[in-house]
Parts: sequence; structure tokens; C-alpha cells
Amino acid sequence: MPVRSPVTVESVVTSEGPAQRRAIAKTITLLESTRADHRAQADELLTALLPHTGKSFRLGISGVPGVGKSTFIEALGLYLIGRGHRVAVLTIDPSSTVSGGSILGDKTRMEKLSVHERAYIRPSPSSGTLGGVAEKTREAMLVCEAAGYDIVIVETVGVGQSETAVSGMTDMFVLLQLPNAGDDLQAIKKGVMELADLVVINKADLDKDAATRAQAQITSALRLFGHHGNPAHAHVVHGAHAAPGSIAPEVQWQPKVIQISALVGTGVDAFWDAVLEFKSLQTANGRLAARREKQALAWMWERIDAGLKQAFRQHPAVRELLPRAIAQVAAGTLPASTAARNLLASQAGQA
Repeated sequence: MPVRSPVTVESVVTSEGPAQRRAIAKTITLLESTRADHRAQADELLTALLPHTGKSFRLGISGVPGVGKSTFIEALGLYLIGRGHRVAVLTIDPSSTVSGGSILGDKTRMEKLSVHERAYIRPSPSSGTLGGVAEKTREAMLVCEAAGYDIVIVETVGVGQSETAVSGMTDMFVLLQLPNAGDDLQAIKKGVMELADLVVINKADLDKDAATRAQAQITSALRLFGHHGNPAHAHVVHGAHAAPGSIAPEVQWQPKVIQISALVGTGVDAFWDAVLEFKSLQTANGRLAARREKQALAWMWERIDAGLKQAFRQHPAVRELLPRAIAQVAAGTLPASTAARNLLASQAGQA
């Protein structure tokens, strides 16, 4: 007899106030559980919630540690609530590679937003997942959407140039930068920069000249990426600039660079204007819908990869051979590639 889920679809979708908050929290906790019975319950619940999802705008916020992501998100969240929105924030906290624990302290940096009745903040540990997000961030996003939050913000851990997973699960990827964060060469390095839909130079009030230089450098870099990098940001000629007699090409978004100071609250309105412009354009040209379709398929394959890895580790033949293979690789008597091939063959029944 199947075990009943501790939370219902109705408690997430139709409840209000503290009751709904508890339901959301319980659902995300269920999704993050590694127990087999909990996973089955979570899959059933998420499938039932799916018809209520898809109506929010998903915003990914990334940047190096200390750039002011939490301060910016609180200022943005309060601004959006003032405009009638409901805001959900999913924050990812790095897990220790030594103890495995996480502080989960991002809510303490958002004192006003965390207690607002129209906001919901959920910190989650990265638990070894790469890319700046947690394993169940996508599922948590859907739960918040089903609960009626029309703006869902994902704040990554402090990331480097290669940690770009959040761009693959949100509608718009925003990268926060600091004034004096690097030279021209740093600005054009491949990686997280070329995936950004909008670059925000935070703490611009600290050094206005440095912020202006950074804005010029990054703008130049983004223009270069438009020509030679991300095809979604490709440079286009449209409208009055199209050649006579030619078919006007599709109008595409050109990534922008803006300056703000989240601490003093300047520039948040300009930021949101840019977001609305992006949303309007990407909806009109169909790229927003196409982006979500691509992300859904990528999510499916990612879960398949994770499931195959788990099934591999649990296979009886693999579990029997694994300790010896580990010992041989550690001792240097067997190449790691050969050990991997032998283990895969044992799973397939070829050993």
C-alpha cells in the first residue's frame, strides 16, 4: 500500500498565508529527500502540480561572492511587491567539502523581504551539485509557481566563470559585477559572461569612475560575444536599418549593462524596466517559449544521467567489484579508465 504524501496539491495551490508557506516548505523538503518512498511521493505530487505552473517569470541572479546578490535581491523583491507582485526567492548555499554542512544564512541578509507576507524565501544546500545551483532547484521553482508566485528568483552560490547552470533553468540570466572587477581581457573571457542577458554593476556608488569604465568594457565584450559567441545574442539589423528590398530579420535582445547601488536603492527601477523590455521582446519573437522547451528537455536528460549513475552504483555486480577496483586505482596498479570500463562491462553482464 503506497504511503500518502504529507502534503496535498490543494494545500500548495489554494491555501493562504502561513498554511501555504508550510505546504511549500514541506513539498520542497520532500523533493530534496533521498529516500525511495519520498522520491515516489514527490514525483506524484510534482506531476499533479504541473498544470498550475508556467505562469511566473524566472530570473537567475549570479555573481562572485561579495558582489551584493542578497542585498540586491531584497531591494528588488521589495520593489516588485510594491508593484503588486508575489516574489519567491530560492537561494543556494555552498556545502562544505569537509563536513558536508551548509550555513543556509541568506535569509538573514534579507530581513525585510523574508518576513513579508507576499514573499517566500527558501535556502537550499548545493550538496556537491556543480553549476551554482542545487539538485532540486528546478522542482522547487515549479512548486513556487504553483503556489501563485509570479516572480521566481534563483540566487546562485558565489560563482566563477564556468558555473552557469542557472542560465539553463531561468527565463533571464542576470550577472552582477563589481567596479574594478577586472581589465578588458577579463571582461571578454568566455564562460558566464557570454551567457548573461543583462549585466548589472552593483555598488556603483563606491567609485563612479570605475563603474563607468567597467560598464564600457563589459558593453564592448558583450558586443563581441554577439558577433562571435552566443547565437541567442546575435547581432541583427532590423527596421529602418535593413537593406532595401531585403526581408527584415528577427528582432533579438541585445544584452545590456547597467549601474545600480542596491544598498542605497538606486537603479532598481531601471533594472526592472530592462527586464520587462527583455520579457516583452523574447515573448514576441517566440524565444522565451523555445527556451523553456529546451530547458525542460535538458532537465529530463539530466535526471536520466543522475538515475543511471545511481542505478550503476546499486548494481550487484558493480558493488561486488567496486572495492577492489578502487583499491587498485588508488594503489596505481590499474588505470582509472580500465577500471571504469571493467565496472561498466560488469553492469552490462559482459565481464
